[in-house]
Amino acid sequence: MKASVALLFPGQGSQIIGMGAALADESKSAKLLFEQVNDAISEDLFSLMKQGPADILQLTKNAQPAIFASSLAVVAAIEERFGDIENHASFVAGHSLGEYSALAASKCLEISKAAQLLRIRGEAMQSATPVGTGAMAAMIGSDINKIEALIAVFNSNKSSEIIQIANDNSPNQIVVSGHKNAVKKLCEMATQIGVKKSLMLPVSAPFHCDLMSPAADIMSTALAKCKFAPPRLKVYCNVTASLEEDVTQLRSNLVAQVTARVRWRETIINLSQNGVTNFVEIGTGKILSGLVKRTNPNAQTTSLETFEDITNYFS
Repeated sequence: MKASVALLFPGQGSQIIGMGAALADESKSAKLLFEQVNDAISEDLFSLMKQGPADILQLTKNAQPAIFASSLAVVAAIEERFGDIENHASFVAGHSLGEYSALAASKCLEISKAAQLLRIRGEAMQSATPVGTGAMAAMIGSDINKIEALIAVFNSNKSSEIIQIANDNSPNQIVVSGHKNAVKKLCEMATQIGVKKSLMLPVSAPFHCDLMSPAADIMSTALAKCKFAPPRLKVYCNVTASLEEDVTQLRSNLVAQVTARVRWRETIINLSQNGVTNFVEIGTGKILSGLVKRTNPNAQTTSLETFEDITNYFS
């Protein structure tokens, strides 16, 4: 069974008030994990996760380490009751910031260091562009080839504005990112060629495009100071959608990831082709499980968020 299991770690957007609270009440290891993250960033993040306010939790600098903490608390609770996580799965992958969670779960990155990196990453991504300069939009009901063709048409007008594919999430969900006017224009163009729905996203910055270059520079410096150990599980990376075991390349991929496309659809396809049939989402929400099903309808998906979820899955 282990060889057919991949653990998936969610990215930004899955944060909610109360995340992790019930698990901390039922698992000593989960509670200690939240305390460890608090200590790492010198802030009571867990109280914010439990009580809000929501607008403060949703700030990128808070949301990123909070989602990470929620995921790693589930890992801690699993290991407390059922032994090392590497005994239960062979592969890991994380969506955007979730790649840090995947690396920490694989014992490649220390939990405290990963939390610190995500605080730096969140602050750097938030400050990379002036507020209101950039935007992101989801294209629903369209494949990647159609959106790439639209972007090529937009760029043929020699515009100086940036517009790129940020997330290739599933066969019918593509997210674009760039200058606000460019994103709005692409939404209009998409509607005109029959894309089912174009939706501007309520995000604070244009993630995963070249406008994030200042943040990539900051992360390059921060990651260069960080020690990576060989991962105990096989890691699939966002920027390549493929397996990577070399620690130098894993570090480089985290830098590239800031401006590069999240190749999630391809990641799920490649995991499936590598024998994975059971995809287990670790942490808050079920967003990734839905994306898996849209990409591979035959896949088994499970979401582990509460102690009851964990017990039911492993019993």
